[in-house]
Amino acid sequence: MIEKLRNTKEDMCLTLVGCPGGPDAFLFAAQFCYGVRVELTPKNILMVYCAAEYLEMTEQFDEENLLAVAESFFHKVIFHSWKDCILALHCSEHSISNAETLHIVSKCLNALSTMACTDPSLFGWPMMMYGSLQSPGGSILWNGINTGARIRASLSDWWFEDISCLGVPMFKRLIETMKERGIRSENIAGALMYYSRKYLPGLDRWQSGQAGRTRSLASFATVPAAVDQKLLLESIEKLLPQKKGKSYCRYLLGLLRVGMILNVCQSCRDSLERRIGMQLELATLDGLLIPNFSDSDYLYDTDCVERIIHHFVSSQELNIALFSPSSFDPATSPSSSPLIKVTKLIDSFLAEVAPDVNLKPKKMQSLLLVLPEALRSLDDGLYRALDIYFKAHPWLSEKERVQLCSIIDYGKLSIEAYAHASHNECLPLRIILQVLFFEQLRLRTALSHCLHALESDDAAIVDDMAGQLLQRDGWVSLVRENRVLRVDMERMRSRVRKLELDFVDIKQEMGRVSRPHNLISSTRLIPRKLGCMPVPKDLHSDAIESTGPSPRRSTERPYLSH
Repeated sequence: MIEKLRNTKEDMCLTLVGCPGGPDAFLFAAQFCYGVRVELTPKNILMVYCAAEYLEMTEQFDEENLLAVAESFFHKVIFHSWKDCILALHCSEHSISNAETLHIVSKCLNALSTMACTDPSLFGWPMMMYGSLQSPGGSILWNGINTGARIRASLSDWWFEDISCLGVPMFKRLIETMKERGIRSENIAGALMYYSRKYLPGLDRWQSGQAGRTRSLASFATVPAAVDQKLLLESIEKLLPQKKGKSYCRYLLGLLRVGMILNVCQSCRDSLERRIGMQLELATLDGLLIPNFSDSDYLYDTDCVERIIHHFVSSQELNIALFSPSSFDPATSPSSSPLIKVTKLIDSFLAEVAPDVNLKPKKMQSLLLVLPEALRSLDDGLYRALDIYFKAHPWLSEKERVQLCSIIDYGKLSIEAYAHASHNECLPLRIILQVLFFEQLRLRTALSHCLHALESDDAAIVDDMAGQLLQRDGWVSLVRENRVLRVDMERMRSRVRKLELDFVDIKQEMGRVSRPHNLISSTRLIPRKLGCMPVPKDLHSDAIESTGPSPRRSTERPYLSH
Protein backbone atom coordinates (compact mmCIF):
# COMPACT_ATOMS: atom_id res chain seq x y z
CA MET A 1 0.00 0.00 0.00
CA ILE A 2 2.86 2.34 0.75
CA GLU A 3 4.62 1.45 -2.51
CA LYS A 4 1.51 2.36 -4.46
CA LEU A 5 1.25 5.75 -2.81
CA ARG A 6 5.00 6.62 -2.72
CA ASN A 7 5.06 8.56 -6.01
CA THR A 8 2.10 10.73 -5.11
CA LYS A 9 2.75 14.27 -3.95
CA GLU A 10 -0.20 14.32 -1.55
CA ASP A 11 0.10 13.44 2.12
CA MET A 12 -0.38 9.71 2.76
CA CYS A 13 -3.10 8.55 5.18
CA LEU A 14 -3.59 4.78 5.42
CA THR A 15 -6.24 3.05 7.52
CA LEU A 16 -6.28 -0.67 8.32
CA VAL A 17 -9.97 -1.50 8.41
CA GLY A 18 -10.87 -4.38 10.71
CA CYS A 19 -7.48 -4.86 12.33
CA PRO A 20 -8.02 -6.77 15.62
CA GLY A 21 -6.85 -4.78 18.62
CA GLY A 22 -6.71 -1.48 16.75
CA PRO A 23 -3.70 0.84 17.11
CA ASP A 24 -2.32 -0.96 20.16
CA ALA A 25 -2.06 -4.26 18.33
CA PHE A 26 -0.49 -2.60 15.27
CA LEU A 27 2.05 -0.79 17.45
CA PHE A 28 3.00 -4.09 19.10
CA ALA A 29 3.51 -5.71 15.67
CA ALA A 30 5.58 -2.75 14.42
CA GLN A 31 7.82 -2.84 17.51
CA PHE A 32 8.29 -6.58 17.03
CA CYS A 33 9.30 -6.01 13.37
CA TYR A 34 11.87 -3.32 14.23
CA GLY A 35 13.50 -5.30 17.04
CA VAL A 36 12.01 -3.41 19.99
CA ARG A 37 11.68 -5.70 22.97
CA VAL A 38 8.03 -6.65 23.56
CA GLU A 39 6.48 -8.88 26.20
CA LEU A 40 3.70 -11.36 25.69
CA THR A 41 1.26 -11.67 28.64
CA PRO A 42 -2.06 -13.45 29.15
CA LYS A 43 -3.78 -10.06 28.87
CA ASN A 44 -2.47 -9.21 25.38
CA ILE A 45 -1.80 -12.61 23.83
CA LEU A 46 -5.14 -12.97 22.05
CA MET A 47 -4.94 -9.44 20.68
CA VAL A 48 -1.39 -10.00 19.42
CA TYR A 49 -2.26 -13.36 17.93
CA CYS A 50 -5.26 -12.00 16.03
CA ALA A 51 -3.28 -8.97 14.78
CA ALA A 52 -0.42 -11.18 13.59
CA GLU A 53 -2.87 -13.41 11.76
CA TYR A 54 -4.55 -10.39 10.14
CA LEU A 55 -1.19 -8.91 9.06
CA GLU A 56 -0.07 -12.33 7.70
CA MET A 57 3.05 -12.33 9.87
CA THR A 58 3.82 -15.99 9.12
CA GLU A 59 7.12 -17.82 8.70
CA GLN A 60 6.71 -17.55 4.93
CA PHE A 61 8.22 -14.06 5.23
CA ASP A 62 10.58 -14.63 8.15
CA GLU A 63 11.51 -17.29 10.68
CA GLU A 64 10.08 -17.00 14.18
CA ASN A 65 7.59 -14.44 13.01
CA LEU A 66 4.99 -12.97 15.38
CA LEU A 67 2.27 -15.48 14.59
CA ALA A 68 4.51 -18.45 15.36
CA VAL A 69 5.77 -16.80 18.58
CA ALA A 70 2.21 -16.10 19.76
CA GLU A 71 1.06 -19.63 18.97
CA SER A 72 4.02 -21.10 20.84
CA PHE A 73 3.16 -18.93 23.86
CA PHE A 74 -0.38 -20.32 23.79
CA HIS A 75 0.75 -23.95 23.81
CA LYS A 76 3.50 -23.53 26.39
CA VAL A 77 1.82 -21.16 28.85
CA ILE A 78 -1.85 -20.37 28.30
CA PHE A 79 -3.27 -23.85 27.69
CA HIS A 80 -1.64 -25.21 30.85
CA SER A 81 -2.78 -22.52 33.29
CA TRP A 82 -6.37 -21.99 34.40
CA LYS A 83 -5.71 -18.44 35.55
CA ASP A 84 -3.90 -17.38 32.36
CA CYS A 85 -6.56 -18.92 30.15
CA ILE A 86 -9.36 -17.06 31.97
CA LEU A 87 -7.42 -13.78 31.78
CA ALA A 88 -6.78 -14.22 28.06
CA LEU A 89 -10.48 -14.74 27.32
CA HIS A 90 -11.58 -11.95 29.63
CA CYS A 91 -9.23 -9.33 28.14
CA SER A 92 -9.96 -10.34 24.55
CA GLU A 93 -13.62 -9.34 24.95
CA HIS A 94 -12.63 -5.70 25.43
CA SER A 95 -10.12 -5.55 22.57
CA ILE A 96 -11.66 -7.83 19.91
CA SER A 97 -15.29 -7.42 18.91
CA ASN A 98 -15.76 -10.95 17.51
CA ALA A 99 -13.34 -12.74 19.82
CA GLU A 100 -15.72 -15.64 20.56
CA THR A 101 -15.72 -16.68 16.89
CA LEU A 102 -11.95 -17.14 16.59
CA HIS A 103 -10.53 -20.65 16.35
CA ILE A 104 -7.86 -19.92 18.98
CA VAL A 105 -10.67 -19.03 21.41
CA SER A 106 -12.17 -22.48 20.81
CA LYS A 107 -8.86 -24.00 21.88
CA CYS A 108 -8.91 -21.91 25.06
CA LEU A 109 -12.45 -23.02 25.82
CA ASN A 110 -11.51 -26.67 25.28
CA ALA A 111 -8.57 -26.24 27.64
CA LEU A 112 -10.81 -24.70 30.32
CA SER A 113 -13.37 -27.49 29.93
CA THR A 114 -10.68 -30.13 30.35
CA MET A 115 -9.29 -28.45 33.47
CA ALA A 116 -12.79 -28.02 34.97
CA CYS A 117 -13.28 -31.79 34.72
CA THR A 118 -9.92 -32.44 36.37
CA ASP A 119 -8.84 -32.31 39.97
CA PRO A 120 -7.45 -28.77 40.52
CA SER A 121 -4.41 -30.25 42.23
CA LEU A 122 -3.25 -31.69 38.91
CA PHE A 123 -2.52 -28.35 37.19
CA GLY A 124 -0.73 -25.30 38.47
CA TRP A 125 -0.05 -26.92 41.88
CA PRO A 126 2.38 -29.50 43.32
CA MET A 127 1.24 -33.09 43.09
CA MET A 128 1.82 -33.81 46.80
CA MET A 129 -0.07 -30.79 48.17
CA TYR A 130 -2.24 -32.90 50.49
CA GLY A 131 0.59 -35.08 51.84
CA SER A 132 3.55 -34.42 54.06
CA LEU A 133 4.52 -31.33 52.07
CA GLN A 134 1.95 -29.25 53.97
CA SER A 135 3.36 -26.96 56.63
CA PRO A 136 1.68 -26.54 60.05
CA GLY A 137 0.53 -23.07 59.02
CA GLY A 138 -1.47 -24.45 56.10
CA SER A 139 0.85 -23.27 53.29
CA ILE A 140 2.43 -25.52 50.69
CA LEU A 141 6.04 -26.67 50.86
CA TRP A 142 7.95 -27.23 47.62
CA ASN A 143 11.16 -29.18 48.21
CA GLY A 144 10.95 -28.18 51.85
CA ILE A 145 10.61 -24.44 51.11
CA ASN A 146 7.53 -22.51 52.22
CA THR A 147 5.94 -21.08 49.06
CA GLY A 148 3.28 -19.05 50.87
CA ALA A 149 0.54 -20.53 48.68
CA ARG A 150 -2.60 -21.73 50.41
CA ILE A 151 -4.31 -25.04 49.79
CA ARG A 152 -7.32 -24.80 47.49
CA ALA A 153 -10.46 -26.70 48.31
CA SER A 154 -11.16 -29.66 46.04
CA LEU A 155 -14.83 -28.81 45.63
CA SER A 156 -16.48 -29.32 42.26
CA ASP A 157 -17.70 -25.70 42.17
CA TRP A 158 -14.32 -24.05 42.56
CA TRP A 159 -14.48 -22.62 39.02
CA PHE A 160 -17.89 -20.91 39.27
CA GLU A 161 -16.51 -17.56 40.41
CA ASP A 162 -13.63 -17.67 37.95
CA ILE A 163 -15.75 -17.92 34.82
CA SER A 164 -18.29 -15.38 36.08
CA CYS A 165 -16.05 -12.51 34.90
CA LEU A 166 -16.70 -13.46 31.25
CA GLY A 167 -19.31 -11.72 29.12
CA VAL A 168 -22.53 -13.42 28.09
CA PRO A 169 -21.42 -14.62 24.59
CA MET A 170 -18.11 -16.03 25.89
CA PHE A 171 -19.76 -17.57 28.95
CA LYS A 172 -22.40 -19.18 26.75
CA ARG A 173 -19.76 -20.73 24.48
CA LEU A 174 -17.83 -22.01 27.49
CA ILE A 175 -20.90 -23.71 28.98
CA GLU A 176 -21.74 -25.29 25.61
CA THR A 177 -18.17 -26.59 25.33
CA MET A 178 -18.39 -28.02 28.85
CA LYS A 179 -21.61 -29.80 27.95
CA GLU A 180 -19.92 -31.36 24.94
CA ARG A 181 -17.06 -32.45 27.19
CA GLY A 182 -19.54 -34.31 29.43
CA ILE A 183 -19.36 -32.22 32.59
CA ARG A 184 -22.05 -33.23 35.09
CA SER A 185 -25.38 -31.47 34.89
CA GLU A 186 -25.11 -30.50 38.56
CA ASN A 187 -21.97 -28.48 37.85
CA ILE A 188 -23.48 -26.86 34.77
CA ALA A 189 -26.58 -25.84 36.71
CA GLY A 190 -24.45 -24.55 39.59
CA ALA A 191 -22.38 -22.38 37.26
CA LEU A 192 -25.52 -20.95 35.65
CA MET A 193 -27.04 -20.23 39.05
CA TYR A 194 -23.88 -18.49 40.25
CA TYR A 195 -23.54 -16.40 37.10
CA SER A 196 -27.17 -15.30 36.94
CA ARG A 197 -27.26 -14.50 40.66
CA LYS A 198 -24.25 -12.23 40.18
CA TYR A 199 -25.71 -10.17 37.34
CA LEU A 200 -29.49 -10.32 37.96
CA PRO A 201 -30.52 -8.15 40.93
CA GLY A 202 -33.29 -9.63 43.05
CA LEU A 203 -32.46 -13.22 42.17
CA ASP A 204 -30.18 -13.74 45.15
CA ARG A 205 -33.08 -14.23 47.58
CA TRP A 206 -34.29 -17.17 45.49
CA GLN A 207 -30.99 -19.00 45.87
CA SER A 208 -29.20 -20.26 48.93
CA GLY A 209 -25.98 -21.89 49.91
CA GLN A 210 -23.54 -20.11 47.59
CA ALA A 211 -23.18 -16.62 48.99
CA GLY A 212 -20.13 -15.22 50.69
CA ARG A 213 -17.43 -17.31 48.98
CA THR A 214 -14.19 -15.75 47.81
CA ARG A 215 -12.50 -17.31 44.83
CA SER A 216 -9.03 -17.21 43.39
CA LEU A 217 -9.81 -14.93 40.49
CA ALA A 218 -10.72 -12.09 42.86
CA SER A 219 -6.98 -11.46 43.22
CA PHE A 220 -6.56 -11.13 39.46
CA ALA A 221 -8.06 -7.60 39.57
CA THR A 222 -10.41 -8.35 36.69
CA VAL A 223 -13.40 -6.13 36.13
CA PRO A 224 -16.70 -8.02 35.64
CA ALA A 225 -18.19 -7.71 32.21
CA ALA A 226 -21.10 -5.40 31.53
CA VAL A 227 -24.14 -7.61 31.01
CA ASP A 228 -27.44 -7.07 29.25
CA GLN A 229 -29.80 -8.63 31.78
CA LYS A 230 -32.55 -9.54 29.31
CA LEU A 231 -30.06 -11.15 26.92
CA LEU A 232 -28.45 -12.95 29.84
CA LEU A 233 -31.70 -14.48 31.07
CA GLU A 234 -32.78 -15.61 27.60
CA SER A 235 -29.33 -17.14 27.01
CA ILE A 236 -29.26 -18.93 30.36
CA GLU A 237 -32.70 -20.44 29.77
CA LYS A 238 -31.39 -22.23 26.68
CA LEU A 239 -28.48 -23.69 28.66
CA LEU A 240 -30.49 -25.06 31.60
CA PRO A 241 -30.26 -28.84 32.04
CA GLN A 242 -33.37 -31.01 32.04
CA LYS A 243 -33.12 -32.10 35.67
CA LYS A 244 -34.98 -31.90 38.98
CA GLY A 245 -33.94 -30.45 42.30
CA LYS A 246 -35.43 -28.49 45.16
CA SER A 247 -32.94 -25.61 45.01
CA TYR A 248 -33.00 -25.83 41.22
CA CYS A 249 -36.80 -25.44 41.16
CA ARG A 250 -36.56 -22.45 43.47
CA TYR A 251 -33.98 -20.97 41.11
CA LEU A 252 -36.29 -21.49 38.12
CA LEU A 253 -39.13 -19.72 39.91
CA GLY A 254 -36.81 -16.82 40.63
CA LEU A 255 -35.78 -16.69 36.97
CA LEU A 256 -39.42 -16.64 35.91
CA ARG A 257 -40.21 -13.77 38.26
CA VAL A 258 -37.21 -11.72 37.10
CA GLY A 259 -38.06 -12.59 33.48
CA MET A 260 -41.52 -11.10 33.91
CA ILE A 261 -39.99 -7.90 35.24
CA LEU A 262 -37.52 -7.73 32.34
CA ASN A 263 -40.28 -8.64 29.84
CA VAL A 264 -38.36 -11.48 28.21
CA CYS A 265 -39.64 -13.12 25.03
CA GLN A 266 -42.69 -15.38 25.20
CA SER A 267 -40.77 -18.53 24.24
CA CYS A 268 -38.37 -18.02 27.15
CA ARG A 269 -41.25 -17.54 29.58
CA ASP A 270 -43.10 -20.61 28.27
CA SER A 271 -39.97 -22.72 28.59
CA LEU A 272 -39.42 -21.66 32.20
CA GLU A 273 -43.07 -22.42 33.07
CA ARG A 274 -42.77 -25.85 31.47
CA ARG A 275 -39.56 -26.63 33.37
CA ILE A 276 -41.18 -25.60 36.66
CA GLY A 277 -44.30 -27.64 35.92
CA MET A 278 -42.23 -30.78 35.39
CA GLN A 279 -40.94 -30.53 38.99
CA LEU A 280 -43.82 -28.73 40.68
CA GLU A 281 -43.75 -31.15 43.63
CA LEU A 282 -40.41 -29.58 44.65
CA ALA A 283 -41.72 -25.98 44.60
CA THR A 284 -42.68 -23.93 47.65
CA LEU A 285 -45.64 -21.67 48.30
CA ASP A 286 -43.64 -18.44 48.40
CA GLY A 287 -42.18 -19.34 45.01
CA LEU A 288 -45.64 -19.67 43.44
CA LEU A 289 -46.91 -16.38 44.87
CA ILE A 290 -45.71 -14.38 41.86
CA PRO A 291 -46.85 -10.73 41.95
CA ASN A 292 -48.96 -9.65 39.02
CA PHE A 293 -46.95 -7.39 36.69
CA SER A 294 -49.64 -7.17 33.99
CA ASP A 295 -52.59 -4.80 33.67
CA SER A 296 -54.91 -7.12 35.59
CA ASP A 297 -56.30 -6.13 38.99
CA TYR A 298 -55.41 -9.46 40.58
CA LEU A 299 -52.84 -9.41 43.35
CA TYR A 300 -51.00 -12.51 42.11
CA ASP A 301 -50.35 -13.87 38.64
CA THR A 302 -52.84 -16.74 38.78
CA ASP A 303 -52.74 -17.31 35.01
CA CYS A 304 -49.07 -18.22 35.20
CA VAL A 305 -49.69 -20.68 38.05
CA GLU A 306 -52.54 -22.26 36.08
CA ARG A 307 -50.22 -22.88 33.12
CA ILE A 308 -47.58 -24.36 35.42
CA ILE A 309 -50.13 -26.79 36.90
CA HIS A 310 -51.29 -27.80 33.42
CA HIS A 311 -47.67 -28.57 32.53
CA PHE A 312 -47.41 -30.72 35.67
CA VAL A 313 -50.54 -32.70 34.78
CA SER A 314 -49.35 -33.27 31.21
CA SER A 315 -45.85 -34.32 32.32
CA GLN A 316 -46.93 -37.10 34.68
CA GLU A 317 -45.88 -39.72 32.14
CA LEU A 318 -42.40 -38.20 31.70
CA ASN A 319 -39.55 -39.51 33.82
CA ILE A 320 -37.14 -36.67 34.58
CA ALA A 321 -34.04 -37.59 36.55
CA LEU A 322 -33.13 -35.86 39.80
CA PHE A 323 -29.84 -34.18 40.51
CA SER A 324 -27.50 -36.20 42.69
CA PRO A 325 -28.44 -35.70 46.37
CA SER A 326 -25.04 -34.25 47.27
CA SER A 327 -25.13 -31.50 44.63
CA PHE A 328 -27.86 -29.12 45.83
CA ASP A 329 -30.06 -30.74 48.48
CA PRO A 330 -28.09 -32.98 50.87
CA ALA A 331 -31.14 -33.65 53.08
CA THR A 332 -33.50 -34.50 50.24
CA SER A 333 -35.19 -37.87 50.65
CA PRO A 334 -38.28 -39.27 48.95
CA SER A 335 -41.23 -39.11 51.34
CA SER A 336 -44.69 -38.81 49.82
CA SER A 337 -45.76 -39.08 46.22
CA PRO A 338 -45.44 -36.05 43.94
CA LEU A 339 -49.21 -35.91 43.48
CA ILE A 340 -49.87 -35.54 47.21
CA LYS A 341 -47.24 -32.79 47.48
CA VAL A 342 -48.66 -30.89 44.51
CA THR A 343 -52.21 -31.20 45.88
CA LYS A 344 -51.17 -29.72 49.23
CA LEU A 345 -49.20 -26.99 47.46
CA ILE A 346 -52.15 -26.00 45.26
CA ASP A 347 -54.54 -26.00 48.23
CA SER A 348 -52.19 -23.68 50.11
CA PHE A 349 -51.95 -21.45 47.05
CA LEU A 350 -55.76 -21.27 46.76
CA ALA A 351 -56.03 -20.30 50.43
CA GLU A 352 -53.49 -17.49 49.89
CA VAL A 353 -55.13 -15.97 46.80
CA ALA A 354 -58.74 -16.37 48.02
CA PRO A 355 -58.75 -13.15 50.18
CA ASP A 356 -58.02 -11.05 47.07
CA VAL A 357 -61.13 -8.84 46.76
CA ASN A 358 -60.53 -8.41 43.02
CA LEU A 359 -60.63 -12.15 42.35
CA LYS A 360 -63.74 -12.82 40.30
CA PRO A 361 -65.93 -15.92 40.85
CA LYS A 362 -65.15 -17.25 37.36
CA LYS A 363 -61.43 -16.99 38.03
CA MET A 364 -61.83 -18.69 41.39
CA GLN A 365 -63.79 -21.46 39.71
CA SER A 366 -61.02 -21.89 37.14
CA LEU A 367 -58.43 -22.17 39.91
CA LEU A 368 -60.50 -24.75 41.78
CA LEU A 369 -60.80 -26.88 38.64
CA VAL A 370 -57.18 -26.58 37.48
CA LEU A 371 -56.24 -29.89 39.12
CA PRO A 372 -58.49 -32.73 37.87
CA GLU A 373 -60.87 -34.17 40.46
CA ALA A 374 -59.63 -37.69 39.73
CA LEU A 375 -56.18 -36.75 41.07
CA ARG A 376 -57.55 -35.62 44.43
CA SER A 377 -58.09 -37.93 47.39
CA LEU A 378 -59.56 -35.25 49.71
CA ASP A 379 -61.38 -31.99 48.99
CA ASP A 380 -60.64 -30.34 52.33
CA GLY A 381 -58.31 -27.86 50.66
CA LEU A 382 -61.00 -26.79 48.19
CA TYR A 383 -63.53 -26.34 50.99
CA ARG A 384 -61.07 -24.27 53.05
CA ALA A 385 -60.29 -22.03 50.06
CA LEU A 386 -64.01 -21.53 49.37
CA ASP A 387 -64.69 -20.69 53.00
CA ILE A 388 -61.99 -18.01 52.92
CA TYR A 389 -63.26 -16.73 49.58
CA PHE A 390 -66.87 -16.43 50.81
CA LYS A 391 -65.81 -14.52 53.92
CA ALA A 392 -63.72 -12.11 51.82
CA HIS A 393 -66.53 -11.69 49.25
CA PRO A 394 -69.79 -11.35 51.25
CA TRP A 395 -71.52 -9.66 48.30
CA LEU A 396 -71.68 -12.86 46.19
CA SER A 397 -75.15 -13.94 45.12
CA GLU A 398 -76.74 -17.23 46.11
CA LYS A 399 -76.38 -18.54 42.57
CA GLU A 400 -72.64 -17.83 42.49
CA ARG A 401 -72.14 -19.50 45.85
CA VAL A 402 -74.02 -22.60 44.78
CA GLN A 403 -72.06 -22.74 41.52
CA LEU A 404 -68.73 -22.58 43.36
CA CYS A 405 -69.81 -25.09 46.01
CA SER A 406 -70.86 -27.58 43.34
CA ILE A 407 -67.19 -28.11 42.47
CA ILE A 408 -66.54 -29.88 45.78
CA ASP A 409 -67.18 -33.61 46.09
CA TYR A 410 -68.70 -33.75 49.57
CA GLY A 411 -68.06 -37.47 49.76
CA LYS A 412 -64.32 -36.66 49.93
CA LEU A 413 -64.46 -34.39 52.98
CA SER A 414 -62.88 -35.35 56.27
CA ILE A 415 -64.70 -35.48 59.61
CA GLU A 416 -63.33 -32.08 60.61
CA ALA A 417 -64.50 -30.55 57.34
CA TYR A 418 -68.00 -32.05 57.84
CA ALA A 419 -68.15 -30.57 61.34
CA HIS A 420 -67.16 -27.13 60.08
CA ALA A 421 -69.40 -27.16 56.99
CA SER A 422 -72.53 -28.13 58.92
CA HIS A 423 -72.24 -24.93 61.01
CA ASN A 424 -70.92 -22.66 58.27
CA GLU A 425 -73.30 -19.74 57.76
CA CYS A 426 -71.57 -18.69 54.54
CA LEU A 427 -72.70 -21.83 52.71
CA PRO A 428 -76.09 -22.00 50.98
CA LEU A 429 -78.82 -23.99 52.73
CA ARG A 430 -79.00 -26.73 50.10
CA ILE A 431 -75.23 -27.24 50.39
CA ILE A 432 -75.55 -27.65 54.17
CA LEU A 433 -78.30 -30.25 53.65
CA GLN A 434 -76.04 -32.05 51.19
CA VAL A 435 -73.25 -32.05 53.76
CA LEU A 436 -75.60 -33.49 56.40
CA PHE A 437 -76.67 -36.20 53.97
CA PHE A 438 -73.11 -37.31 53.29
CA GLU A 439 -72.36 -37.09 56.99
CA GLN A 440 -75.26 -39.41 57.83
CA LEU A 441 -74.27 -41.74 55.01
CA ARG A 442 -70.73 -42.04 56.30
CA LEU A 443 -71.94 -42.68 59.84
CA ARG A 444 -74.30 -45.37 58.58
CA THR A 445 -71.47 -47.01 56.66
CA ALA A 446 -69.19 -46.96 59.69
CA LEU A 447 -71.88 -48.51 61.89
CA SER A 448 -72.62 -51.21 59.34
CA HIS A 449 -68.94 -52.13 59.22
CA CYS A 450 -68.89 -52.31 63.00
CA LEU A 451 -71.94 -54.59 63.10
CA HIS A 452 -70.41 -56.78 60.43
CA ALA A 453 -67.26 -57.08 62.51
CA LEU A 454 -69.29 -58.05 65.58
CA GLU A 455 -71.14 -60.76 63.68
CA SER A 456 -67.92 -62.26 62.33
CA ASP A 457 -66.41 -62.36 65.87
CA ASP A 458 -63.18 -60.96 64.56
CA ALA A 459 -61.56 -59.42 67.62
CA ALA A 460 -58.97 -57.47 65.73
CA ILE A 461 -61.54 -55.83 63.50
CA VAL A 462 -63.78 -55.11 66.50
CA ASP A 463 -60.94 -53.33 68.31
CA ASP A 464 -60.09 -51.36 65.19
CA MET A 465 -63.70 -50.27 64.66
CA ALA A 466 -64.06 -49.42 68.32
CA GLY A 467 -61.05 -47.17 68.06
CA GLN A 468 -62.55 -45.53 65.01
CA LEU A 469 -65.83 -44.95 66.85
CA LEU A 470 -63.93 -43.43 69.76
CA GLN A 471 -62.28 -41.06 67.33
CA ARG A 472 -65.71 -40.16 65.96
CA ASP A 473 -67.32 -39.26 69.31
CA GLY A 474 -67.41 -35.64 68.34
CA TRP A 475 -68.87 -36.57 65.00
CA VAL A 476 -71.68 -38.69 66.57
CA SER A 477 -72.62 -35.90 68.95
CA LEU A 478 -72.68 -33.53 66.01
CA VAL A 479 -75.04 -35.85 64.15
CA ARG A 480 -77.34 -35.93 67.17
CA GLU A 481 -77.38 -32.14 67.31
CA ASN A 482 -78.22 -32.05 63.62
CA ARG A 483 -81.11 -34.45 64.18
CA VAL A 484 -82.49 -32.29 67.01
CA LEU A 485 -82.16 -29.27 64.75
CA ARG A 486 -83.99 -31.10 62.01
CA VAL A 487 -86.89 -32.00 64.40
CA ASP A 488 -87.15 -28.37 65.50
CA MET A 489 -87.29 -27.30 61.88
CA GLU A 490 -90.12 -29.76 61.22
CA ARG A 491 -92.07 -28.45 64.21
CA MET A 492 -91.61 -24.89 63.04
CA ARG A 493 -92.70 -25.87 59.55
CA SER A 494 -95.91 -27.56 60.84
CA ARG A 495 -96.74 -24.53 62.99
CA VAL A 496 -96.29 -22.21 60.04
CA ARG A 497 -98.54 -24.47 57.98
CA LYS A 498 -101.24 -24.33 60.71
CA LEU A 499 -101.02 -20.55 60.87
CA GLU A 500 -101.45 -20.39 57.11
CA LEU A 501 -104.65 -22.47 57.35
CA ASP A 502 -106.00 -20.19 60.10
CA PHE A 503 -105.25 -17.18 57.97
CA VAL A 504 -107.24 -18.70 55.09
CA ASP A 505 -110.22 -19.28 57.41
CA ILE A 506 -110.06 -15.68 58.61
CA LYS A 507 -110.09 -14.38 55.04
CA GLN A 508 -113.12 -16.51 54.24
CA GLU A 509 -114.89 -15.29 57.38
CA MET A 510 -114.15 -11.68 56.49
CA GLY A 511 -115.62 -12.27 53.05
CA ARG A 512 -118.94 -13.39 54.50
CA VAL A 513 -119.36 -10.19 56.49
CA SER A 514 -122.12 -8.11 54.89
CA ARG A 515 -124.32 -6.89 57.82
CA PRO A 516 -123.51 -5.29 61.18
CA HIS A 517 -124.57 -8.29 63.22
CA ASN A 518 -122.41 -10.49 61.05
CA LEU A 519 -119.54 -8.11 61.72
CA ILE A 520 -120.14 -8.40 65.46
CA SER A 521 -120.25 -12.18 65.27
CA SER A 522 -117.14 -12.28 63.08
CA THR A 523 -115.26 -10.09 65.51
CA ARG A 524 -116.11 -12.63 68.18
CA LEU A 525 -114.79 -15.43 66.01
CA ILE A 526 -111.47 -13.77 65.18
CA PRO A 527 -110.07 -13.94 68.74
CA ARG A 528 -111.10 -17.56 68.95
CA LYS A 529 -109.23 -18.32 65.70
CA LEU A 530 -106.16 -16.64 67.08
CA GLY A 531 -106.40 -18.66 70.31
CA CYS A 532 -107.57 -15.83 72.60
CA MET A 533 -109.96 -16.61 75.52
CA PRO A 534 -113.42 -14.91 75.43
CA VAL A 535 -114.12 -12.30 78.10
CA PRO A 536 -116.99 -13.16 80.56
CA LYS A 537 -120.21 -11.24 80.03
CA ASP A 538 -120.43 -9.74 83.53
CA LEU A 539 -116.81 -8.66 83.46
CA HIS A 540 -117.31 -7.14 80.04
CA SER A 541 -120.34 -5.12 81.17
CA ASP A 542 -118.57 -3.96 84.31
CA ALA A 543 -115.64 -2.84 82.24
CA ILE A 544 -117.89 -0.85 79.99
CA GLU A 545 -119.73 0.76 82.89
CA SER A 546 -116.54 1.60 84.73
CA THR A 547 -115.31 3.67 81.86
CA GLY A 548 -117.73 6.43 82.87
CA PRO A 549 -121.43 7.25 82.82
CA SER A 550 -123.05 8.05 79.51
CA PRO A 551 -125.16 11.23 79.17
CA ARG A 552 -128.45 9.32 78.77
CA ARG A 553 -127.87 7.15 81.80
CA SER A 554 -127.06 10.20 83.95
CA THR A 555 -130.36 11.84 83.04
CA GLU A 556 -132.49 8.76 83.64
CA ARG A 557 -131.12 7.69 87.01
CA PRO A 558 -128.05 8.18 89.11
CA TYR A 559 -125.30 5.52 88.90
CA LEU A 560 -124.33 4.02 92.21
CA SER A 561 -120.86 2.66 92.17
CA HIS A 562 -119.78 -0.19 94.34
